[in-house]
Amino acid sequence: MTVYMISQVEVLDAEAWQRYREIAAPAIARHGGEYVVRGATSEVVEGDWAPPNPERQQIIVVAFPTMEALHGWYRSADYAPALAIRRTAVRRRMVVVRGVDEHEAT
Repeated sequence: MTVYMISQVEVLDAEAWQRYREIAAPAIARHGGEYVVRGATSEVVEGDWAPPNPERQQIIVVAFPTMEALHGWYRSADYAPALAIRRTAVRRRMVVVRGVDEHEAT
């Protein structure tokens, strides 16, 4: 079942963020992940999603084929350098949700 990693990031260091993206994207692809949304801004229509600095906020959504693939990517040696950079490049909130099983959708 497809799972989605949804991240809300606030960019703190644009150069470091670019280095993160250059390392993270190939690592995501190697683990079966595919960007659905990358670097988009959002429009809040309900609730309290407003970030402290809206001009530096981005939304990222990545689809993985399975939860195991997502966890394999997050814990992988090829993602570790990007994760180390991420800690100073952005503030991030990240959640993982399961997609709808095709049997549940009908």
